[in-house]
Amino acid sequence: MPNPHRPAHPARRVPLLPGLLLIAIVAAVTVGAWLQFGERQALDTVYTAGRTDRDRIDINATIQRVDAAGREMTLRVLVNPRGTLAEAGGVSPAEDLTVQTSTATRGDLTFKAHQRISTLDVPVALTGGSITDYPFDAYGADVEFGAVLGGEKVPVRVTLSNNDVLFSATVDATTTQGIAVLDIELARSNSVFLFAIFMMLAMWALAVSVLIGGWYLVTRRKGLTWPALGWMAATLFALAAFRNTAPGAPPIGCLLDYIAFLWAETVIAFCLITVVIAGIRAEPRTTPPADGAP
Repeated sequence: MPNPHRPAHPARRVPLLPGLLLIAIVAAVTVGAWLQFGERQALDTVYTAGRTDRDRIDINATIQRVDAAGREMTLRVLVNPRGTLAEAGGVSPAEDLTVQTSTATRGDLTFKAHQRISTLDVPVALTGGSITDYPFDAYGADVEFGAVLGGEKVPVRVTLSNNDVLFSATVDATTTQGIAVLDIELARSNSVFLFAIFMMLAMWALAVSVLIGGWYLVTRRKGLTWPALGWMAATLFALAAFRNTAPGAPPIGCLLDYIAFLWAETVIAFCLITVVIAGIRAEPRTTPPADGAP
């Protein structure tokens, strides 16, 4: 006789893990697409300073690389004379040309008259910030461009873009007394910052997992459980390789290490040693056979 208190068709339980996995995949793809779109927009942004006279010197500057450890930024500069200041279609100046730069660079750029102008990589010193603050480090650079052609000052127009995907640039572009002034602020890009945060969370998650596993083995007196010990040892050494994948290759001793890596390594090493000692003490002792026993 059927039980009246029991439903005829009990509802099936939907597995929770596949649903959470699907949500995590969709969230990761969404965040990745958002980051890629944001980085693409940042790299496509062009900042302009200077005058728009017909007879002028166009300077196209691109941030090629930011060396945070060396506190130096590399600008790729292409100079193009326009109007009556140029000859041969703008590839060479009509007279000797000097592009004056700020003290942050290593000197002015000079170009001989009637000679083709080639692209130059110009090092620029960075101010403020320290790579030990990674991934929260930020830097600044003040870059100025002026031009003198044939001994006379001429108008300049500067466009600046960024090609370094590891850094985002915010530029305040102004013109002062015919000189184009670019106040550049550099910080880690959104993708680098979020990945570094993810790395720190992952390091702590692995350390906590090992801590929980070690506590279980010790309190339950499981002895020398070799698969668990192998997992702990592998995590200890794998964490160092994982840390070295941090974008931008920050040196050991940065904030990333003091917040997560060094502490995670300490916790895992402590748990591994503790589990080994406790496991040896928990192993059953074997007694030698008595004399005369077969």
